[in-house]
Amino acid sequence: MAAAQKKSISKDEWERKLAAVKINKQDLNKLVMNYLIIEGYKDAAEKFGQEANLQPAVELASIEDRMTIRNAVQRGSIDEAIERVNDLDPEILDLNPKLFFHLQQQKLIELIRSGNVTEAIEFAQDELAPRGEDNPEFLAELERTMALLAFDPATLSKSPVGDLLDHVQRQRTASELNAAVLVSQCQDKDPKLPALMRMLVWAQGQLEEKVQFPKIRNLATAEFDDDPMQT
Repeated sequence: MAAAQKKSISKDEWERKLAAVKINKQDLNKLVMNYLIIEGYKDAAEKFGQEANLQPAVELASIEDRMTIRNAVQRGSIDEAIERVNDLDPEILDLNPKLFFHLQQQKLIELIRSGNVTEAIEFAQDELAPRGEDNPEFLAELERTMALLAFDPATLSKSPVGDLLDHVQRQRTASELNAAVLVSQCQDKDPKLPALMRMLVWAQGQLEEKVQFPKIRNLATAEFDDDPMQT
């Protein structure tokens, strides 16, 4: 039996259907505010709150504290980040040994990056190795980090472990720390907006199996595909 032909919906009809959906503007504003707060855009959150007549759910000063900590990690100033976190709430690192290990691992990476080989080895032996003995996951990460010392500094970035020196590694550590601070403040650790965007992509994929309709391919512009009735 031949497969049933997909129903097609024109772009005009699709836009009429979307226009008929009632969306609360205040809910949309809260989504935007949620994103700005969690991602740390303090000035933008303050300005948006004034324009949208929306009171932020948290003290905006707390955003500045988080961003100071996050920026310290992204600069490679790990001791500063740890000190500021402990000033903010000592329990954040006390209750999260994996996060603390990752911060110490990042400090080790920074020591290797700066060429302080002797200090890096001593730090790994004194601070990280004992934690690795108690946790195989930590030990594997420590061994991979120490492998940076086995390569010529001139070609280190192109080595099998060169990704540890990439900015993305700092960003990963900073994001993990930022999430922990948010949780300690009883806030969402992830913004809701990206999750809704992923849900949109999933929903379009499910609907596409049964219906031809104008899809949003570029989430940045939110523009529809060409009209399926004219292709």
